[in-house]
Amino acid sequence: MANPRDDALDEALNAAIGAGIPFVIAGTTSPTATTFLRAAGIRSPATSTPATEDTVFALYSVTKLFTTTAALQCVEEGLLDLDAPARTYLPEIGDLEVLVSLDDDGTMITRPPAREITPRMLLLHTAGIGYDMFDARCALIARSRAQRPSATPLRDTLSTPLLHDPGERWTYGMSIDWLGLIVAALRGRRLEEVFRERIYAPCGMTSTSFDVPEGMRARLATPHRRGRDGVIAPTAFSPPATPELDMGGQGLFSTVPDLLALLRVWLGDGSAPGGQVLRPETIDWAMRGEPGVTVTPLQAAIPALTREVEFLPGIRTSWGYSFLVNEEDVPGGRRDGSVSWAGLGNTHYWIDRASGIAGVWATQLLPFYDPAAADGAAAFERAVYAERTPR
Repeated sequence: MANPRDDALDEALNAAIGAGIPFVIAGTTSPTATTFLRAAGIRSPATSTPATEDTVFALYSVTKLFTTTAALQCVEEGLLDLDAPARTYLPEIGDLEVLVSLDDDGTMITRPPAREITPRMLLLHTAGIGYDMFDARCALIARSRAQRPSATPLRDTLSTPLLHDPGERWTYGMSIDWLGLIVAALRGRRLEEVFRERIYAPCGMTSTSFDVPEGMRARLATPHRRGRDGVIAPTAFSPPATPELDMGGQGLFSTVPDLLALLRVWLGDGSAPGGQVLRPETIDWAMRGEPGVTVTPLQAAIPALTREVEFLPGIRTSWGYSFLVNEEDVPGGRRDGSVSWAGLGNTHYWIDRASGIAGVWATQLLPFYDPAAADGAAAFERAVYAERTPR
């Protein structure tokens, strides 16, 4: 017998495909098991290959959830003090200075910061580290650097100056990439190896990695971009088998089932089939909004990559360790105290412990927060909660 709830969720996916989204893979989970998993659309237009539940795609900033988990494991083990200077663990982060002025040719004047960056600031995105897609100054610096080819372009992106003194305010950026380097330094291993041992294995993940081996590449989704004329078209995309650097804020490839496995860790008591990933008390405090941290809208400094973004307009929000916290119920959706975030390719997730539900809505479409993608993710969430009694 057909499940009316599943039919409604299928309709939400089909509506997104009808709106022009190339493909969608969506799923929900309880604290113990996946409760819905579907794929719709075409993941590879060149071969007319349909999207499947095990389609591999770039997580972009959803990677941050993995790096946050690994960093909090270091906190639990006493390896990482959130309030110590970050340069204690990674000396090169102490070289970052605050931007004072920037000329049109990329020439900069900087000054030493008023205080040290700490790991807590990295998790809270208050260190002053920005992103080129969301800040015009970072975009100008990136364009200037692109004129001087480098053998280590990923590493180079991390040396962008601070946009303000550490601890001054919330600025979304590459903080978690720096945090990933700290975790790798503490463990004395590649971040990929840390994740493999401490996240992938206990969670039972089989298709998540910074690397793209042939088995994953064969299932890799083709990214798409909506042009200025509104037409969505596939883009050329061939990631290396092994990256120059494991970027903890943006570099993973994964599947929706694997991502749901990590959401279950956070939705429940921190446990996974292969063992405890995080302590329950760690999850409790990490998912609370940090007092005094105000999340501000994201600007579109590179329109080809992102639109202007205001998450949950009209809903009071804060920032936890390290995701958005909604401090009020979302009408027709997640309860207050839930956390969420998204990746550049328009992959969205949320974790609602009050309702015992976590969900993923995934595609590969630029720019970020494309209206059809944002509307599709919101419609899927409303369908998930449609039969639940309002509180």
